[in-house]
Amino acid sequence: MSQAALERYVRVAARALARHGLVQAWGHCSARIDERHFLVCAARPMGSIGLQSGTVVSIDEPLPPGVLGEVRIHQQVYARRPEVGGICRIMPHYTMALSTLGQVPSPRHGVGAFTADCRYWDDPRLLRDDGLAKQLAETLGEANALVMRANGAVTVGPTLDVAVGIAWCLEDASRIECTLRSMIQDVNAGLLSPDEVRARQVSTGQVFERLWTHLTFGDQEQADPATDWRQVVQTD
Repeated sequence: MSQAALERYVRVAARALARHGLVQAWGHCSARIDERHFLVCAARPMGSIGLQSGTVVSIDEPLPPGVLGEVRIHQQVYARRPEVGGICRIMPHYTMALSTLGQVPSPRHGVGAFTADCRYWDDPRLLRDDGLAKQLAETLGEANALVMRANGAVTVGPTLDVAVGIAWCLEDASRIECTLRSMIQDVNAGLLSPDEVRARQVSTGQVFERLWTHLTFGDQEQADPATDWRQVVQTD
C-alpha cells in the first residue's frame, strides 16, 4: 500500500466512524505502518476530515506537534501488541451510557460475541500522560475492546478496517444491552453461553469485509479493506 493509499484508508475509516455515530467532535483512528510507526488521522472532528493528511507517529518517541494527547494510547497499544494493525478511539452513545454504571455489554447476539472479552477502565480522566496510557494498554491486554468509564472506548484489530468493525459491533452490543435492560429485571437472562460465544466468533465468509463495505458505502474515497497491516509497508 502506498503512502497515498494509506492516507486515503485512514480518512475513509475516520469518516465511517463519524457517519455511524461512533465519534462526534472527539475521537481518532490510526493504521500501523511498521514495527515503530503508525499513521493517525488529522486532529479534527472525524466527520469533517476531507483530504487532510494524517500524521506519522513513532511508537517510542514523544508525540509530534499538533497530534492529540490521547494518541499516546495508540503508542502504548502498538508497543505491546505487535499483531495489532489498527486502533480506534471512539465515543459511542450506548457504550458510554453503560460505562457510567461501570458496565460493559454482555454477549447476547451474534456480533456481540466479537466483543465478549471487552475490558473496563474505571477512570473518567482523559489519558494525556504516558503513565495512564500505559496502564490502559495493560488493562486492554489481549482483548479487542476496552470501555472507559464516562469516556468512550478503544477498539483494536489486525487492520484498521477490522478495528472499525469491532467499534460498530461494540456499540451494537451496547444498544442491545440497553434495550433489553429496559425490558427485563434479570440482567443475566438471554446471555450467550461460552460455547455459543466461541461458535459465533467466526469471521470467515467475509464478515468484516462486508461490514467495512456497509460502513464506508457512499464515501467518495471508499477504500478496500486490508488483509494484513504489513501491506502498509509495501509501495505501489
